[in-house]
Amino acid sequence: MNISPNWLREFVPLRVDYRRLAEDLTHAGIAVEGIRGEGAATIFEMEITTNRVDAMNHYGVARECSAIYDLDLKPIAPRLSATGHAEPFPVEILDSALCGRYTARVVRDVRIEKSPEHILERLLIEDHHGINNVADATNYTLMEMGHPTHAFDLDLLEGGKVIVRRARPGEKLKTLDGLERELHADDLVIADANKPVGLAGVMGGWDTMITSKTRNVLIEAAWFDPASVRRTARRHGMHTDASHRFERGADWGATPLACDRVAELILESAGGKLGGYTDAIGRDLHRPPIELSRKDLRRILGQEIPEADTKRILTRLGFVPTSKRAASSPHGSSSASTPGAGVIEQPDVYSLTVPTWRMDVEREIDLIEEIARVYGFNNFANTLPAFSGVVVEQPYAASETKTRARLLAIGYDEAVSPTFISRTDATRFSRENPVALENPLSEETPLLRNSLVPGMLSMLEWNFNRGLSNLRLFEMGNVFAAKSLDVGQHWHACLAATGQWLETGLAQKPRALNFFDVKGDLESVLLLFEIKQLKFEGPGPEFLHPGRSANITADSRQIGAFGQLHPDIASERKFKQEVWMAQVDLDALFATPLREPRFERISRFPSVERDFSLLVNDSTSYAQLKEAIDRLRIQELISIEAKELFRGGSVPAGRYSLLLRLTFQSTERTLRDDEVAGWSDRAISALAQLGAALRT
Repeated sequence: MNISPNWLREFVPLRVDYRRLAEDLTHAGIAVEGIRGEGAATIFEMEITTNRVDAMNHYGVARECSAIYDLDLKPIAPRLSATGHAEPFPVEILDSALCGRYTARVVRDVRIEKSPEHILERLLIEDHHGINNVADATNYTLMEMGHPTHAFDLDLLEGGKVIVRRARPGEKLKTLDGLERELHADDLVIADANKPVGLAGVMGGWDTMITSKTRNVLIEAAWFDPASVRRTARRHGMHTDASHRFERGADWGATPLACDRVAELILESAGGKLGGYTDAIGRDLHRPPIELSRKDLRRILGQEIPEADTKRILTRLGFVPTSKRAASSPHGSSSASTPGAGVIEQPDVYSLTVPTWRMDVEREIDLIEEIARVYGFNNFANTLPAFSGVVVEQPYAASETKTRARLLAIGYDEAVSPTFISRTDATRFSRENPVALENPLSEETPLLRNSLVPGMLSMLEWNFNRGLSNLRLFEMGNVFAAKSLDVGQHWHACLAATGQWLETGLAQKPRALNFFDVKGDLESVLLLFEIKQLKFEGPGPEFLHPGRSANITADSRQIGAFGQLHPDIASERKFKQEVWMAQVDLDALFATPLREPRFERISRFPSVERDFSLLVNDSTSYAQLKEAIDRLRIQELISIEAKELFRGGSVPAGRYSLLLRLTFQSTERTLRDDEVAGWSDRAISALAQLGAALRT
């Protein structure tokens, strides 16, 4: 929103220049994002937080200036002549829960014409171009004091009364934007005796708008329930200046003043005379006083705020503080020095009446924040917070740090995805029961994620759509699962790799990433831990390719899975290249201690290699062959490597050819040929029990 500093000076006698004013307002939480124009034409471009609807106008910002500079705030006091014996205008509030207050005032015998130049100039601050002197009066009042108002053509209200009610089945309303809208049963409407004439808190109706033929005007200023206005505005796809303020909590006590201010402006520019007036109360929104302890103020802010400054700030902002010492009389009786302020029972405690325009202030901590921001955070001493305990490192902090460092070292970039997923993704990518949110931010993602895979796929999709094809990403985060009446929370990691791999060596030829590249990356991470037995056995989960995936087992515990993303899912996402995924249960992995570095002296004696060309059944994996040889516990056997794998040609169907290399070495002596031959025979015999045979 835009604010004119020159307009502010009409309410507060400011003696600072525009730059200093902008800086001081920003430090107090009323942010000035930019300044344009010069001199009297200077405009502040403001960024007012959603909870500070009271400051979304010139008078609200002037009130902040009054507190910052300790200056008197000039009140808005419309000068209206007495209404005589005019009959009150009939107003019926049929839904007091949604309409807390409705103030109506009649102005008769007006002339509809162009607004005066000074009004039009002020409207241009918010890029509003004049409509007519009556409609402009409502917009001017909104910019000045922040409370939405509306003007009806009184002669077009059937039955000569206003009824505030919910919409009836089948009712329609043509709003001021020219669109006819089908009303919902939960919509609060302003109606005459027969039909709706306005969508409460959002927009007025077309049929009762001010035109050149209008002679009698009904001014409306009301307070509507924020949640009701928000639902109505969203339901009809509307966002207006009025709904923006009502949704955030307008001032319940401002309706009579706003109504009178509009009437004053109309009388000045359109002539006429005052008619009937009604201030209908649906429900009282005055809130009980809030107690503020100086002890808590000192404890939370870390230093003493002078009592005079505390009272000054709160009073300038509209709060009414009264201390016990100020309330006590010499004769032992006590009475509040300010009407409406409560008398406290303890020393150094204030009882504060909260002004109706501060709907965001509900607790003592809110009052402390008000004092701190106006007193000035720059005025607080630079001290470290008190701390009597010790820093406690989380149990798995070292494991997490080393895992993250290893992934970054091998070329993966860390990413973060949203915590919410859709029902379809929750079912497809995990067998855990998802956790439903009571108040989801979106109907499309109403669940807490039970897998990191959907978020990773969305990040890949985002990168693909921007022309990136070589990607290696990882995410470490929580996943959630519903367990009876509780919610389980687990720490997981998800990896994704796609694109080309640059082979090492002189040639450095690029090739597509494959299964073994991702397997090598995982092994690099898992080698950080004291895992005695690591297995990769397929197939993996259903969202991975059944022939190119495997589950990861560490010491008989399944800790994850990896493989190629299933082609059907890749096709749904419109991925045009192979994507390799991995997910790891970090809670299970981190239960294994980190591997401690151990160093052994390199043997002075030569190693001996023996190659065996084997015929192996398709049902027998390399892991089974290696395990069979390991069980022999040959101390001098230092390495088992699969060098080549071949199918087809002269290899019978149902079998594959595997070149297996065994390396023997002793740290004490040179090995003899007969020893190596004996160990080799034992290895061949162990493999034969699995159906493997030497090729002839």
